[in-house]
Amino acid sequence: MTLASRATASAYLEWAKLCSPAKYNLATSGIMSYPLAELPVSVEDLEINGPTVYGYLPLQERLARKCGVAADCVVAATGTAMANHLAMAALLSPGDDALVEQPTYGPILEVASYLGANILRFERRAEDQFQIDPDEVAKKITPKTRMIALTNLHNPSGALTSEETLLRIGEIAATVGARVLVDEVYLDMVYDQPVRTSFHLGECFVVTNSLTKAYGLSGLRCGWILAEPALATRIWRLNDLFGASPVHTSELLSVIALDHLQKIDARARGILSANRRALDAFFADRSDVAGFRSSWGTVTFPRLAQGSVKEFTHLLCARFETSVVPGEFFEMPDHFRIGIGGDPAMTAEGLERLAQALDARAE
Repeated sequence: MTLASRATASAYLEWAKLCSPAKYNLATSGIMSYPLAELPVSVEDLEINGPTVYGYLPLQERLARKCGVAADCVVAATGTAMANHLAMAALLSPGDDALVEQPTYGPILEVASYLGANILRFERRAEDQFQIDPDEVAKKITPKTRMIALTNLHNPSGALTSEETLLRIGEIAATVGARVLVDEVYLDMVYDQPVRTSFHLGECFVVTNSLTKAYGLSGLRCGWILAEPALATRIWRLNDLFGASPVHTSELLSVIALDHLQKIDARARGILSANRRALDAFFADRSDVAGFRSSWGTVTFPRLAQGSVKEFTHLLCARFETSVVPGEFFEMPDHFRIGIGGDPAMTAEGLERLAQALDARAE
């Protein structure tokens, strides 16, 4: 791959920032924003400047406690996006092979491309409920593979990958000295059967996460990487080239949020419970959209039975003031992604308008 052929932008994020806003927004994938007024904080609790070291100790301690790991395995990062970038930059050199799930979250591919990796793929098939087949991973791995990348919960489908499957992938990675990068930004929304982070499955696992999607705290940009201590130290030093020093006010607010995460989580659960009922009611009346639906998370990824998704999403936005994410951004143009993390009244109305738009196509 030449430098000129490397990705230098994210088509999905450009679309999300410029084209997805709508009165009824079903394109967002996180829980609606948590109000600052609900955090027990006053201006006297905040400072602009703080220690410029490798990790603000109170934040490191709380992230380590949340994840059940040692503090020297935690690298704080600016959201999951930068966590993924830093982790991949530490794992990949130009010419290395990166084995990435398909479909996946576009920026994972684009960062790997930007870093000069050769990108190989293993499929997560809709007919298999987007589960990973470890045997296919084994067939696709090469001696040059340095990273296997996946999302859990899967973005865009919301499918959960079992520990058994992850352990097998870790064994496969170990045969060539590769690491397994797992983006777990949606994993905290598996409410009825909490799942531990895959970092506990072995030193080859590198995990990224944040408080953004599951808690409505995107603006804090509180993200992190879990890695064995030597790799974590290398990532901290690498971040000197990207971020150098974090925003201390955000660190302070993140500590307060983590201290009250149970309350924040309860709000998120209530929002998702109401919105999932509305989503179930929408699907109960439809035969023109179909496919796997996860019991967890904020996204679902149905297939449009007939017609063009691109034309449909244009109709949905133009006539019904509602947005969803076209599947072309996840390499499956006959699908579209629905987000159910928004305000329940808005989400219910958006789903009703989605139904109206589907009906309008049949007129």
